[in-house]
Amino acid sequence: MTKIFKQLGRHWAACLAVVALLIVQAYCDLSLPDYTSKIVDTGIQQGGIESPVPDTVRSTTLQALELLMSEDDAALADEAYSDPDADGVRTLNPDADTAALENAFTTPDVVLYMAAAKNAATAAGTTDTVVPTAYDLDAVATQLAAASKAPGAREMLQSQLTDGLAQLDETVADSLSSQAMLLVALEYDAQGIAHDVQMSYLLRTGGQMLALTLLMVAVAVAVGFIASRVSAAIGRDLRRDVFRTVVGYSNAEIEKFSTASLITRTTNDIQQVQFVCVILLRMVAYAPILGIGGIMHVASGNTGLEWIIFVAVAALLALIAVLMNVAMPKFKQMQVLVDRLNLVSREILTGIMPIRAFSREEFEEKRFDRANTDLMKTQLFTNRTMVAMMPFMTLIMNGTSLLIVWFGGKAMDLGNMQVGEMIAFITYTMQIVMSFLMLSMVAVMLPRAGVAADRIDEVIKTPSTIHDPAVPKALPADGTHGVVAFHDVSFRYPGSDEDALEHISFTARPGETTAIIGSTGCGKSTLLNLIPRFYDVTEGSVTIDGVDVRDMTQAQLHDELGYVPQKGVLFSGTITSNLKFGGDHITDADAEQAAEIAQATEFISAKPEGFDSPIAQGGSNVSGGQKQRLSIARAIAKHPQIYLFDDSFSALDYKTDVALRRALKAKTDNATVIIVAQRISTVLHANQILVLDEGCLVGKGTHAQLMESCPAYQEIARSQLSQKELNLQKEGE
Repeated sequence: MTKIFKQLGRHWAACLAVVALLIVQAYCDLSLPDYTSKIVDTGIQQGGIESPVPDTVRSTTLQALELLMSEDDAALADEAYSDPDADGVRTLNPDADTAALENAFTTPDVVLYMAAAKNAATAAGTTDTVVPTAYDLDAVATQLAAASKAPGAREMLQSQLTDGLAQLDETVADSLSSQAMLLVALEYDAQGIAHDVQMSYLLRTGGQMLALTLLMVAVAVAVGFIASRVSAAIGRDLRRDVFRTVVGYSNAEIEKFSTASLITRTTNDIQQVQFVCVILLRMVAYAPILGIGGIMHVASGNTGLEWIIFVAVAALLALIAVLMNVAMPKFKQMQVLVDRLNLVSREILTGIMPIRAFSREEFEEKRFDRANTDLMKTQLFTNRTMVAMMPFMTLIMNGTSLLIVWFGGKAMDLGNMQVGEMIAFITYTMQIVMSFLMLSMVAVMLPRAGVAADRIDEVIKTPSTIHDPAVPKALPADGTHGVVAFHDVSFRYPGSDEDALEHISFTARPGETTAIIGSTGCGKSTLLNLIPRFYDVTEGSVTIDGVDVRDMTQAQLHDELGYVPQKGVLFSGTITSNLKFGGDHITDADAEQAAEIAQATEFISAKPEGFDSPIAQGGSNVSGGQKQRLSIARAIAKHPQIYLFDDSFSALDYKTDVALRRALKAKTDNATVIIVAQRISTVLHANQILVLDEGCLVGKGTHAQLMESCPAYQEIARSQLSQKELNLQKEGE
C-alpha cells in the first residue's frame, strides 16, 4: 500500500487537482437529490410555489388576508406590494422583507384557504373536504370585507385565531403551515397564471439540474483524463526503473529472479499497479467525499430515518471483512502461480523442437495443464468470492430502500415527510452505500496490487553485485594496450559450496591468440565471463593493462572488448542495425568489412535486400551458422582492443571456420584474441592454449608443447584427431 501511495506522491500536483475536481463532482452529485425533491414537492405538488407570500395578488385577496393579520403585519404587507394595476393586481416589491412577510402571511393563508374550502363544501351540500375554486375564494373575501365594517371586527377575528391556534398541537400546526401555499396556488389560479408559474419553476429548476449534470460530466471526464495520465506515467516510470535495474544486473541477479519472473513483474505486475492507481484516484478519493457529504445531508434533515443508514453501513462493513479474510491469501498466491505459468510456457515455447523430436508433447501438455489449472482454480476461487459479494450488496441496498419506503410512508401518513423528501433520502442513502461499495471494491483490488508493488520494489531495490567503483581508474595513455592478465583467480557461483575456478593465472597479449579448451563443464565460459565482469572474481584479480577490471567503469571496460557469446544473439531490425550494434561510430564500410571477414557476405548478398534484410526477433529467420557469423561480424565491426570468442565457431563448417580464422588473424594482428573452443582444429595455431579440467588450469602452452606435456590435452586431441592426423602434425614439426 505504502509503495503505491509513494508512486502517487510523485505526481502530487495532479493528485491535488483530481481531489479538487472530485469535490466539485461530489457537490454536483449531492445537489441533484435536493433538486429532485424540489421538483416533486414544490414543482409538482405545490404548483411551483416556493413561499406563502404571493408574487402577485389581487387587491380583494390581499385585503382579506390583512384582516386576518395584526395591524403591524397588515401595514407591512400593504407596503410590500405596489399599487393595483388596471386588473386590480398588486406586485411584490423586489426589496420587500420576505422573511418577515412569510411569518405574517402563513397563518392568514391557511385560514383563508380553509374558509374557502368550507364555503365550497357548503355550496356542494357536503361535510367532506372539497377543493375550493377562485369563486369560493372571492366569496370568502367578500364576506370578510363586509364583516370588517362592523366595530371591533378585526380584534374579534384576531382573538378567534389566537384561541384556535393555541388549541392545536405542534404536529397539526406544522401540517397546517404546509398548506399555506395552497392559498397562493388558488390565488394564482384566480389570476390565470398558475400554469405559467409552475412551468417557470420547473424549467428553472430543471435547467439548474441540467447545468449541474453537465458540469459533473465535464469534471468526471477531466478526472478520468488526469487519472489515466498519472497512472500511465507511473507505469512508464516503473517499467523504466525496472528495465534500468535489470539491465545493470549481473548474471547472478538474473538467475535469482529468473527471466520469466522478471517479464511478469515488468508487464503483469506493473499493469496491476497502474490499474489500481486509476481506481485510487477515481474511487478512493471520491468515495469518502460522497459518503461524508451524503451523511451530512441526511443528518441535516428531520426524517428520523438515519438509523437505517447505520444498519446498512454496518452490514456492508461486516460483509467486506468476511470476504477480505477469505480472499486475501488467494490474491497473494495468484502472483506466484502466474510466474510459474509464464516459466512453463516460456520453456515449452523455446524448446518446442526438442519436445517434438523426443515426442514429449503429451508430457509437456500435462505439465502446462497443471500450472494452468492451479492458476485457474485460484482465480476461480477469488472470482467466485468477489461475485458472491454483489448479490449480498444488492440485498443490502434493496433492503435499505425497502426500509426507507416502509418507514418513510408512515412518516408521510403522519405529515412529517413529503414524497420528494423521501426520494431524496433514498438517493442519499444509495450514495452513502455506493461510496462504501466503491471502497470495498478497492479493498479487494489493493491486496493483489500490493503484492505486485512489493514484487516490483524487490527488483528495483535489489542491488547488482557488479557496480562501478566510486573513483574509477583509467587505462594508461601510453604503452601496449590489451594485455589481459589473471592473477591467482578463483571464482565461486553465488550459493555454491565449491569453487568453479581455482587459482587461475595467465597473461594474454596483443597480437597473440589465447585459446581455452577443456571438457564440458570445466569452467571455460565462466573464465571468459570474468573479463567483461558478467561475474566478479571471488579471489585474485583480472587486469587489463595492469588495471583491475573492478577499478574501471563498466562502460570503459566494455569499450575495450568485442564479445561474441556462445549462443549467437541477434536483435529485431536489419542486418546493418545488428552489425552496427556496437556504437554509432561504426560506419557502413566497417560493417561490410566485418561481414566479409566473418564470411557472411555471401549469404547477405544472396538476400534481395542485402544488408537491409530484416532480422526477426532472436534471429529466428537465419540459420545457426549465419547467426554465429553475424555475431562475430558485430564484434569485429566495433574495432575492439580485445576479442572474446566464447565457442563462437561451433556452428561453422570446417571450410568456413578455416577461412574465417585466417581473415580474422589478419584483422586482429594488433589485438588480443581469447577463444573458448571445443574443437582442437580451432586452437591448433593459437599462440597460447589453456587447458582446464574441473576448474583448474592443468596445462598451458602451444599445441606442440601440450601434446608432449599435458595428458588432458592429449586425451582431447586423440578423441578428435585420427592417429594419421597426429603423425602428420609431428612430421610437420
